[in-house]
Amino acid sequence: MSWQSYIDDHLMADVDGCHLTSSAIVGHDGSVWAQSSNFPQFKPEEVTAIMNDFDNPGSLAPTGLYIGGTKYMVIQGEPGAVIRGKKGSGGATIKKTTLALIIGIYDEPMAPGQCNMVVEKIGDYLIEQGL
Repeated sequence: MSWQSYIDDHLMADVDGCHLTSSAIVGHDGSVWAQSSNFPQFKPEEVTAIMNDFDNPGSLAPTGLYIGGTKYMVIQGEPGAVIRGKKGSGGATIKKTTLALIIGIYDEPMAPGQCNMVVEKIGDYLIEQGL
């Protein structure tokens, strides 16, 4: 299966009539493996800050989570495994796997829990596969 099919067939799939606004699979080094057509352009320092937060949980909380220049307020995640951000009626979920970051961005009518479920389910599957 290609990385793009994980985006098209799983991350951007319909969930109870809702779907993510955009999504991406990014290597720990910031290289984009696959992304939806409207995923914001990542900045290298954003990936560095995200990876740093996985190594030092809580480091993003004071400054916020940035994805493509958009700032999200960091909300409770799972230290070392999941970072969750909120911005207005939307937000983002980032799941760390062995080799990649699975990123989902959502807006209403999708609920935060739906985004978490979609992103984390793919992340857990990739971890089981050693990826």
